[in-house]
Amino acid sequence: MELKIIAEENMRKLAANPYPGRGIILGLSPDGRTLIQVYWLMGRSENSRNRILVEENGFVKTQAFDEQKVTDPSLIIYYPMKHFGGCHLVTNGDQTETLYELLPQNQTFESALKTRTYEPDPPNYTPRISGLINLEDQDYAYQFSLIKAAYNNPDYPVYSFFYYKRGIPGFGHCLHTYAGDGNPLPPFSGEPYLVRLFNDGAENADYYWRLLNEENKVALLVKAISLEDGEAEIRIVNKHQTR
Repeated sequence: MELKIIAEENMRKLAANPYPGRGIILGLSPDGRTLIQVYWLMGRSENSRNRILVEENGFVKTQAFDEQKVTDPSLIIYYPMKHFGGCHLVTNGDQTETLYELLPQNQTFESALKTRTYEPDPPNYTPRISGLINLEDQDYAYQFSLIKAAYNNPDYPVYSFFYYKRGIPGFGHCLHTYAGDGNPLPPFSGEPYLVRLFNDGAENADYYWRLLNEENKVALLVKAISLEDGEAEIRIVNKHQTR
Protein backbone atom coordinates (compact mmCIF):
# COMPACT_ATOMS: atom_id res chain seq x y z
CA MET A 1 0.00 0.00 0.00
CA GLU A 2 1.30 3.48 -0.82
CA LEU A 3 2.64 5.50 2.08
CA LYS A 4 0.30 8.36 1.21
CA ILE A 5 -2.75 6.11 1.56
CA ILE A 6 -1.52 4.74 4.89
CA ALA A 7 -0.83 8.24 6.21
CA GLU A 8 -4.20 9.60 5.10
CA GLU A 9 -6.04 6.74 6.79
CA ASN A 10 -4.07 7.39 9.98
CA MET A 11 -4.94 11.09 9.82
CA ARG A 12 -8.62 10.29 9.37
CA LYS A 13 -8.45 8.21 12.55
CA LEU A 14 -6.70 11.05 14.37
CA ALA A 15 -9.35 13.52 13.21
CA ALA A 16 -12.07 11.18 14.49
CA ASN A 17 -10.39 10.74 17.88
CA PRO A 18 -12.08 13.10 20.37
CA TYR A 19 -9.22 12.98 22.83
CA PRO A 20 -5.74 11.84 21.78
CA GLY A 21 -4.35 14.10 24.55
CA ARG A 22 -0.99 15.72 23.93
CA GLY A 23 0.84 14.73 20.76
CA ILE A 24 4.20 14.83 19.01
CA ILE A 25 5.02 14.47 15.32
CA LEU A 26 8.59 14.21 14.02
CA GLY A 27 9.43 13.97 10.34
CA LEU A 28 10.88 15.39 7.14
CA SER A 29 9.48 17.99 4.76
CA PRO A 30 8.61 16.85 1.20
CA ASP A 31 11.63 18.69 -0.25
CA GLY A 32 13.94 16.91 2.20
CA ARG A 33 15.44 20.17 3.44
CA THR A 34 13.74 20.54 6.82
CA LEU A 35 13.10 18.35 9.84
CA ILE A 36 9.74 19.07 11.44
CA GLN A 37 8.50 18.90 15.02
CA VAL A 38 4.80 19.29 15.78
CA TYR A 39 3.43 19.43 19.31
CA TRP A 40 -0.13 19.94 20.49
CA LEU A 41 -2.01 20.38 23.75
CA MET A 42 -5.53 19.23 24.51
CA GLY A 43 -7.62 19.44 27.65
CA ARG A 44 -10.92 18.31 29.18
CA SER A 45 -10.83 20.26 32.44
CA GLU A 46 -10.94 24.03 32.82
CA ASN A 47 -7.46 23.89 34.36
CA SER A 48 -6.01 22.10 31.32
CA ARG A 49 -7.83 24.29 28.83
CA ASN A 50 -6.65 27.48 30.52
CA ARG A 51 -3.31 27.43 28.67
CA ILE A 52 -1.42 29.00 25.81
CA LEU A 53 1.99 28.31 24.29
CA VAL A 54 4.53 31.13 24.43
CA GLU A 55 7.94 31.39 22.73
CA GLU A 56 10.78 32.49 24.99
CA ASN A 57 14.28 32.96 23.50
CA GLY A 58 13.86 30.04 21.13
CA PHE A 59 12.26 27.81 23.76
CA VAL A 60 8.50 27.27 24.11
CA LYS A 61 6.65 27.13 27.41
CA THR A 62 3.06 26.60 28.50
CA GLN A 63 1.49 29.51 30.32
CA ALA A 64 -1.85 30.11 32.01
CA PHE A 65 -4.19 32.20 29.88
CA ASP A 66 -6.02 33.43 32.98
CA GLU A 67 -3.83 33.22 36.09
CA GLN A 68 -6.87 33.54 38.37
CA LYS A 69 -8.33 30.28 37.06
CA VAL A 70 -5.27 28.10 37.77
CA THR A 71 -6.05 25.40 40.34
CA ASP A 72 -2.98 23.14 40.02
CA PRO A 73 0.02 24.18 37.89
CA SER A 74 2.14 21.10 38.63
CA LEU A 75 1.42 19.08 35.47
CA ILE A 76 0.24 21.79 33.10
CA ILE A 77 3.03 24.41 33.26
CA TYR A 78 6.33 23.31 31.69
CA TYR A 79 8.60 23.76 28.68
CA PRO A 80 7.53 21.33 25.95
CA MET A 81 10.34 22.49 23.69
CA LYS A 82 14.00 23.36 24.32
CA HIS A 83 17.23 23.01 22.39
CA PHE A 84 20.98 23.16 22.83
CA GLY A 85 23.55 22.84 20.08
CA GLY A 86 22.06 20.58 17.42
CA CYS A 87 19.69 18.85 19.88
CA HIS A 88 16.02 19.78 19.60
CA LEU A 89 13.82 18.40 22.40
CA VAL A 90 10.04 18.15 22.50
CA THR A 91 8.06 16.49 25.30
CA ASN A 92 4.71 16.60 27.06
CA GLY A 93 6.05 17.51 30.50
CA ASP A 94 8.92 18.46 32.74
CA GLN A 95 11.05 15.59 31.40
CA THR A 96 12.19 18.28 28.97
CA GLU A 97 14.30 19.55 31.88
CA THR A 98 15.66 16.05 32.53
CA LEU A 99 16.86 15.77 28.95
CA TYR A 100 18.13 19.34 28.84
CA GLU A 101 20.20 18.71 31.96
CA LEU A 102 21.48 15.19 31.36
CA LEU A 103 22.15 15.00 27.60
CA PRO A 104 24.99 17.57 27.78
CA GLN A 105 26.52 15.34 30.50
CA ASN A 106 26.95 12.57 27.89
CA GLN A 107 23.92 10.62 29.02
CA THR A 108 21.80 9.10 26.26
CA PHE A 109 18.18 9.80 25.42
CA GLU A 110 17.34 6.41 26.93
CA SER A 111 19.36 6.67 30.13
CA ALA A 112 18.05 10.16 30.87
CA LEU A 113 14.41 9.17 30.41
CA LYS A 114 14.79 5.97 32.42
CA THR A 115 15.14 8.22 35.47
CA ARG A 116 11.48 9.21 34.97
CA THR A 117 8.12 7.45 34.98
CA TYR A 118 4.55 8.26 33.86
CA GLU A 119 2.82 11.33 35.30
CA PRO A 120 1.50 11.06 38.90
CA ASP A 121 -2.16 11.65 38.00
CA PRO A 122 -4.16 8.57 39.04
CA PRO A 123 -6.21 6.89 37.72
CA ASN A 124 -4.85 7.90 34.29
CA TYR A 125 -1.09 7.74 34.93
CA THR A 126 -0.65 9.79 31.78
CA PRO A 127 2.23 8.57 29.59
CA ARG A 128 5.28 10.74 29.18
CA ILE A 129 6.06 11.15 25.49
CA SER A 130 9.31 12.65 24.23
CA GLY A 131 10.99 13.32 20.90
CA LEU A 132 14.56 14.15 19.94
CA ILE A 133 16.10 15.52 16.77
CA ASN A 134 19.89 15.71 17.03
CA LEU A 135 21.48 17.21 13.93
CA GLU A 136 24.88 15.90 15.07
CA ASP A 137 23.67 12.30 15.28
CA GLN A 138 24.77 10.40 12.19
CA ASP A 139 22.84 7.27 13.17
CA TYR A 140 19.27 8.52 13.52
CA ALA A 141 17.15 11.28 12.02
CA TYR A 142 14.90 11.32 15.10
CA GLN A 143 13.89 9.33 18.16
CA PHE A 144 10.79 8.89 20.31
CA SER A 145 10.14 7.67 23.83
CA LEU A 146 6.91 6.47 25.46
CA ILE A 147 6.77 5.85 29.22
CA LYS A 148 3.50 4.50 30.55
CA ALA A 149 1.92 2.36 33.24
CA ALA A 150 0.97 -1.02 31.78
CA TYR A 151 -2.81 -1.53 31.96
CA ASN A 152 -3.02 1.72 33.99
CA ASN A 153 -1.28 -0.12 36.84
CA PRO A 154 1.39 2.08 38.49
CA ASP A 155 3.33 -0.98 39.64
CA TYR A 156 4.30 -1.81 36.06
CA PRO A 157 6.06 1.03 34.23
CA VAL A 158 6.90 0.32 30.59
CA TYR A 159 9.62 2.11 28.62
CA SER A 160 9.50 2.09 24.82
CA PHE A 161 11.98 3.76 22.49
CA PHE A 162 11.67 4.18 18.73
CA TYR A 163 14.53 5.09 16.40
CA TYR A 164 14.23 6.33 12.83
CA LYS A 165 17.45 6.12 10.87
CA ARG A 166 16.28 8.49 8.17
CA GLY A 167 13.25 10.61 7.50
CA ILE A 168 10.84 9.92 4.66
CA PRO A 169 10.31 13.08 2.57
CA GLY A 170 6.77 14.36 3.08
CA PHE A 171 6.00 12.15 6.09
CA GLY A 172 6.34 12.08 9.83
CA HIS A 173 5.55 9.76 12.71
CA CYS A 174 2.97 10.60 15.35
CA LEU A 175 2.81 9.63 19.03
CA HIS A 176 0.23 10.85 21.55
CA THR A 177 -0.66 10.19 25.15
CA TYR A 178 -4.07 8.54 24.85
CA ALA A 179 -5.74 6.06 22.53
CA GLY A 180 -8.98 8.02 22.95
CA ASP A 181 -11.40 9.34 25.52
CA GLY A 182 -12.43 7.30 28.56
CA ASN A 183 -12.30 7.04 32.33
CA PRO A 184 -9.59 6.21 33.06
CA LEU A 185 -8.05 7.45 29.84
CA PRO A 186 -6.63 4.55 27.80
CA PRO A 187 -2.89 5.05 27.09
CA PHE A 188 -1.43 5.08 23.59
CA SER A 189 -0.40 1.63 22.38
CA GLY A 190 1.81 0.41 19.56
CA GLU A 191 4.44 2.39 17.70
CA PRO A 192 4.29 5.95 16.31
CA TYR A 193 2.19 5.95 13.15
CA LEU A 194 2.75 7.51 9.74
CA VAL A 195 1.28 10.94 8.91
CA ARG A 196 1.83 13.53 6.19
CA LEU A 197 3.90 16.69 6.42
CA PHE A 198 4.25 19.78 4.22
CA ASN A 199 7.11 22.09 3.26
CA ASP A 200 5.66 25.25 4.76
CA GLY A 201 5.50 25.63 8.54
CA ALA A 202 2.26 27.60 8.32
CA GLU A 203 0.64 24.85 6.23
CA ASN A 204 1.68 22.19 8.77
CA ALA A 205 0.32 24.30 11.62
CA ASP A 206 -2.96 25.04 9.85
CA TYR A 207 -3.47 21.45 8.73
CA TYR A 208 -3.01 19.83 12.14
CA TRP A 209 -4.87 22.57 13.99
CA ARG A 210 -7.91 21.98 11.77
CA LEU A 211 -7.53 18.21 12.16
CA LEU A 212 -7.72 18.11 15.96
CA ASN A 213 -10.99 17.88 17.88
CA GLU A 214 -12.48 21.36 18.05
CA GLU A 215 -13.81 21.10 21.60
CA ASN A 216 -10.70 19.69 23.24
CA LYS A 217 -7.76 21.25 21.37
CA VAL A 218 -5.90 23.97 23.27
CA ALA A 219 -2.69 24.93 21.44
CA LEU A 220 -0.24 23.71 18.81
CA LEU A 221 3.26 24.53 17.64
CA VAL A 222 5.39 23.65 14.64
CA LYS A 223 9.17 23.88 14.61
CA ALA A 224 10.99 23.65 11.27
CA ILE A 225 14.73 22.90 11.51
CA SER A 226 16.90 23.51 8.44
CA LEU A 227 19.25 20.65 7.60
CA GLU A 228 21.45 23.09 5.69
CA ASP A 229 22.30 25.57 8.44
CA GLY A 230 20.49 24.36 11.58
CA GLU A 231 18.31 27.46 11.76
CA ALA A 232 14.85 26.91 13.25
CA GLU A 233 11.49 28.61 12.84
CA ILE A 234 8.62 28.23 15.30
CA ARG A 235 4.91 28.80 14.67
CA ILE A 236 2.34 28.75 17.47
CA VAL A 237 -1.45 28.54 17.38
CA ASN A 238 -3.41 29.18 20.58
CA LYS A 239 -7.15 28.59 20.82
CA HIS A 240 -7.60 31.47 23.26
CA GLN A 241 -5.92 33.84 20.81
CA THR A 242 -7.62 32.64 17.60
CA ARG A 243 -11.23 33.22 18.63
